[in-house]
Amino acid sequence: MRHVIDILDLSVEEIDGLIAAARDIIARPEAYAERCRGKKLATLFFEPSTRTRLSFEAAMYELGGNVLSVTGAGTSSAAKGESVADTAKVVSCYADIIAMRHPKEGAAKVAADNASIPVINAGDGGHCHPTQTLADLLTISREKGRLGGLTVGLCGDLKFGRTVHSLINALSRYEDVKFVLISPEELKLPSYVKDGVLKPRGIPYVQTTDLEAALPELDLLYMTRVQKERFFNEEDYLRLKDSYILTPDKMRLAGPDMSVLHPLPRVNEISVAIDNDPRACYFKQVLNGKYMRMALMLMLLEAN
Repeated sequence: MRHVIDILDLSVEEIDGLIAAARDIIARPEAYAERCRGKKLATLFFEPSTRTRLSFEAAMYELGGNVLSVTGAGTSSAAKGESVADTAKVVSCYADIIAMRHPKEGAAKVAADNASIPVINAGDGGHCHPTQTLADLLTISREKGRLGGLTVGLCGDLKFGRTVHSLINALSRYEDVKFVLISPEELKLPSYVKDGVLKPRGIPYVQTTDLEAALPELDLLYMTRVQKERFFNEEDYLRLKDSYILTPDKMRLAGPDMSVLHPLPRVNEISVAIDNDPRACYFKQVLNGKYMRMALMLMLLEAN
């Protein structure tokens, strides 16, 4: 049984194949309109979500399939104490594939270990978010024409940001990628990512607290919000939440071809005045996420 819990569950060749499939879906949507007729996706979201859940559901509908949805632990048997393992076994009786978001790291792996249908991790705590990374990779590919040969700035919450961890894992497998890690000291990239991914592969990186100084050298800036839900102390959150705010004045320091990505939701770390800047790609990411989730579900359903 094939699952996607971490972006590393997919080889570089598979990622490139998914990007090619997504591009074909974009070019020929009518060819895919019935590919999942008779199939059912179960979206199990035990943590709030707008883009990811609706993206998965729209993806299945556009493939001709149907959706069964759980939104919030309070609306499911989890409120009665049912385990993730039992939930996965139960839902396997009703659906053909599961997309699951859960606040606890490792929950998606538990679901995969107990499900008899494919499971896709739609975000597990601060661990990883592989389908957001697929959306990011398609966006980068479409905007820059390549996934290698890039200087990538990652800004904001690099400690708890599961999208950041997944993107580093993915891009580190492509040639000639350099990372500029921009964060407050308290939200620096965890050592297990640096020691487990960047250093063993000889990936160059620099750490800085200075966004303005980094901007001129970047091909890509990946902004993230400081996530209130990851903090145990509201005082720490309030102190750090406005650490970086991307404004038109700061964008003047960046190159004319630098692309700005953000996994969303945005709070105030990107000024709305940047939305019409041609370098702003974050709403394109949203649409690209639907196409990549279509491609991924097709791959998993056809492989099982």
